[in-house]
Amino acid sequence: MGKQDLYARLRAEYPLFVYEGYEALPLAASSVDSVHVRYRFVVYDAGGKEAFVFRPEWRIPARSFYAAEAVPADLWRNLLFQLGMAELVSYWKATASPVVEIHCPAGVRMDEEAVAFWKKLYFNGLGEYFYLNGLHEVTQAGFMTIRVRAAADNPSFGAEDPAASAAQAVSTAVEMPLSPRVIVPIGGGKDSVVTWEVLAHTQADGADGLLPLILNPRGATLACCAAGGKTEEGIAVLNRRLDPLLLELNAKGFLNGHTPFSALLAFATLLIAAMSGRRYIALSNESSANESTVPGSKVNHQYSKSFEFEADFRRYVAAYVSPSFYYFSFLRPLSELAIARIFSDLKVYHAVFKSCNVGSKRDVWCGHCAKCLFAYIIFSPFLPQSELERIFGRNLLADASMLPLLQELDGETPVKPFECVGTVAEVNWALRRLRPLADTSAPGAYPLLDAYFASEAAQRPVSDAVWRGLFEPHALPPEFLAGLKTYLQAAHIFD
Repeated sequence: MGKQDLYARLRAEYPLFVYEGYEALPLAASSVDSVHVRYRFVVYDAGGKEAFVFRPEWRIPARSFYAAEAVPADLWRNLLFQLGMAELVSYWKATASPVVEIHCPAGVRMDEEAVAFWKKLYFNGLGEYFYLNGLHEVTQAGFMTIRVRAAADNPSFGAEDPAASAAQAVSTAVEMPLSPRVIVPIGGGKDSVVTWEVLAHTQADGADGLLPLILNPRGATLACCAAGGKTEEGIAVLNRRLDPLLLELNAKGFLNGHTPFSALLAFATLLIAAMSGRRYIALSNESSANESTVPGSKVNHQYSKSFEFEADFRRYVAAYVSPSFYYFSFLRPLSELAIARIFSDLKVYHAVFKSCNVGSKRDVWCGHCAKCLFAYIIFSPFLPQSELERIFGRNLLADASMLPLLQELDGETPVKPFECVGTVAEVNWALRRLRPLADTSAPGAYPLLDAYFASEAAQRPVSDAVWRGLFEPHALPPEFLAGLKTYLQAAHIFD
């Protein structure tokens, strides 16, 4: 049942959400944390009183490769503000307040074009939230009004200039000198490992010139970095702390759902780029992320991993933050299948990588979710079943209870799983490669394969074109594209 009535009631009870500002401790190399930022978001009730105050925090542990003092003060203030803009939607979703008021620090430009960027990101990034909550009548024009108030020079909580106009004064993006070296966010799964290894083999200074970045480190992310030759002191770390009040509201039945997490990470990586003096931020989002989760709609669990967001983000950063940074997805020309094929040769990572969201807190493959089943299927054409069983802990193709998930992945049901999974065509291509396994095994040994080959999905045409070759659009700089092509050829990936 939809939650349209709850949505309407909450918006009436809590009509205003305010991003009041942030406070940041000074950078100090001798401190335990080189950066500590606390944001302040306030929800006001219909009577104009504070109903909820959220104070999420970010910490960046000190590292020898940071030179934060080299970051221009105006740019630093702007970077912290922009991260708060990305963070706020995680808290807004609880009450879906119709008006969002932004208090800008001095020198930060928030004009109509900037507001349009944020409204598009919030709306499309919340597509799954609206869909699963049954909020089908919500529109991009009407779900939120963003109101901008210029703040005084002091960016502390609630500091405002009473004489300031409603629109912030125009400022220009700040340039800073950066090296052409690369930051690689590491998520603990196959994709970022492939980006790391390809760049390590094709960049002039190899892995030594790459900087791994981890948000909220866990076993798999640290183990993947170690397998790639990086110790903890050589890793840029971001620690994000949710305000516990949000979890309390979730438990009380306030609105909840998926938010554009990768957009939040995108703005966070700019802090590390500035502090470490690096121009390039190489994400690991593939071409498959562009496919909508709900066919024929803009509802995409991976919207903030899509090329559309990537391009919007790059334009926004160049215009409103700094043209010195260059954020792109190194794997954008590749399909999930091509990435799985590359990863199948990277044996040193097979025992340590994990990309199961259900099992992430325990750092395991849960073995029962759509993400686990997708990964198992996508690797199956390239790895023997015995090795897959060692990785995942069991043979997922032998579990008949996972048939509903298979039907979501292969297109038998109208909606894909709300997970970071590949395209329907890729899943079907991988399953077709398993026909000999189904035909030569004992009857009933692989009930998922038996069900699949008896289904209509198995009769639909699918060709090698779903994964062989390089796809457009992408935004790889020429030297990075040349390196990727060299690696693919040397490793015989498409042979």
